[in-house]
Amino acid sequence: MQKFRSCFLFQRECGSHKGLFWLWNWFFILAASAGIGLLSLLLAFGHYRWRIFVGYFVHPQIALLNLLPVMLLMVLLYCFIGKAWIAFLGTAAPILAASTGNYFKLLCRDDPFLFADVTAISTALKVSSNYDISLDLRLAFCIVCVVVGTLFLAFFVRGHIKTRFRLAGAAVLLISLWPLSKVYLSEDIYTNKTQNYEYANQWSATQVYITRGFVYPFIHSIPEAFPEKPDGYSTKAAQDILSSYEKESIPADKRVNVIAIQFEAFNDLERLGFTGISEEVYAQYRALEAESYSGNLLTNVFAGGTIDTERGFITGYYTQDNYRKATGSYIHYFNEQGYFTEGSHSCYDWFYNRKNINGYLGFQNYWFLENRYGEMANGIAADFILLPDILKLYQERDKSQPYFSFSVTYQGHGPYDMDRLTRTDGHWDGEYTNEETYYILNNYLASVKDTSEHLTNLVNALREDDAPVVLVVYGDHNPWLGYSNSVYSEQNINIDMANREGFYNYFGTRYMIWANDAAKSALGKDFSGEGPDISPCFLMNLLFEQCGWGGGSEYMQLTSEVMKESTVAHVYGYYLENGEFTSTPSEGTSSALSKLKIAQYYRKTHPEW
Repeated sequence: MQKFRSCFLFQRECGSHKGLFWLWNWFFILAASAGIGLLSLLLAFGHYRWRIFVGYFVHPQIALLNLLPVMLLMVLLYCFIGKAWIAFLGTAAPILAASTGNYFKLLCRDDPFLFADVTAISTALKVSSNYDISLDLRLAFCIVCVVVGTLFLAFFVRGHIKTRFRLAGAAVLLISLWPLSKVYLSEDIYTNKTQNYEYANQWSATQVYITRGFVYPFIHSIPEAFPEKPDGYSTKAAQDILSSYEKESIPADKRVNVIAIQFEAFNDLERLGFTGISEEVYAQYRALEAESYSGNLLTNVFAGGTIDTERGFITGYYTQDNYRKATGSYIHYFNEQGYFTEGSHSCYDWFYNRKNINGYLGFQNYWFLENRYGEMANGIAADFILLPDILKLYQERDKSQPYFSFSVTYQGHGPYDMDRLTRTDGHWDGEYTNEETYYILNNYLASVKDTSEHLTNLVNALREDDAPVVLVVYGDHNPWLGYSNSVYSEQNINIDMANREGFYNYFGTRYMIWANDAAKSALGKDFSGEGPDISPCFLMNLLFEQCGWGGGSEYMQLTSEVMKESTVAHVYGYYLENGEFTSTPSEGTSSALSKLKIAQYYRKTHPEW
């Protein structure tokens, strides 16, 4: 109490000496605002190495670029409000809330929080119950600092500055934002002058982000939320590109039924280098691949980002947006060809806003937990419910028109239980040092085996069907295997994107295109062999090729031209030209991609497709 009394007396003494008053007031305002910035940096690297945090100060420009916006925000709020403690809380709330969101997103999905993610906050909150987001020491420390800082400023920084001086200061700060924005959005500064890779992988987009803190890269990501028109874009240029192709209809006698299923986090881990997996896990799936046309799918995402792969397949776009209106897609093309288009997702309809966006993309009907599966399951429906129901929907279809179904499973969604077996049987007996590895892998593989069994049952039913049907199956991304990819690391799985093996392990899953005898007969195709390594945006092209349907829509014909140059168009700038993995595209690939970007932008922004 004596110390508090001394502070009160000192503050009152400062009030009679303007110099001391200004020094006292502004010292603690600036110190408090810098403290918020430091707390943000404390959370910025998630569960990666602490040495990344040290790197923020080894490279002081990174610390400055993170602290400066926080300090400007608090000073600006103080200039408007005149109360230090309110300005402090008004700054700490948004900065630390976003930093905490980034912290948990890194922990759960190995994915940073970008400005574009602000629109998906409600979805993130709804699905957060799937992950362990309990309070830890770092978060507790941040809360304590905010509480102590607020109380200190409320009691001991109570002086007032005349309103005209505060407003004048606010005006100066607002004017300074324009030149500062040039610094924060500069690609040269971000890429070349703020490198902090001593203890991080510069080929990982996530690690590139966190090595620059949080506030700075978050601000730098703002333009990504508002995509620019591609070079050379104009409405006429796009129309000229698309009109150079003539839409081809599917021949009436070849309009076979199609069932496509995207399996959540489904992959053959032995292809990545995992050992100790029992044979029965993948036996049935590999048997299906042996009688199918199959290959590697190089997705844009890892352990999350399902909709990127999903929408890449049904739109043919290799970059995705948060669609808010009717958008060109292959589903619209199937509708034009007289198909009935529907699908299923056994999770909530708000998940990735599928309820609305699937309609924008052309689906005539879509089933979710709310309108179908909630009555079949106690919660989200597993594959033993979903796959038989996909078959049931197919069997109950209107047989007077061809049928296209596209469904997305949820069963394989992580995280997987880390302290017990969720099924009685184990399927992995490899070596491990962390007991969590044993439970994560066994629980994941048990899910894979179960999915394979129900997929086999579905195929066997379709095998006996007199109607021609083609089945497309693929995995959306690799599974979540421990926080900060702990299982991959412990099992020495190469996921270093800087080399081909690591890139394939990180992004690669499998696809297969299977047909029953009736479809093979109708189409004159055998649907066998190993297909090319492709991006999800080219998978529909392979379906058309295998079915002998011709070129398809104008846009699909353009994507087929791109595939002649590179069968992979990856968002991280990697390509596959004549089997060669490269980050430096040839002139042919660059030219084809330039046209693709123009046409893609046009189809995303114009209702006529």
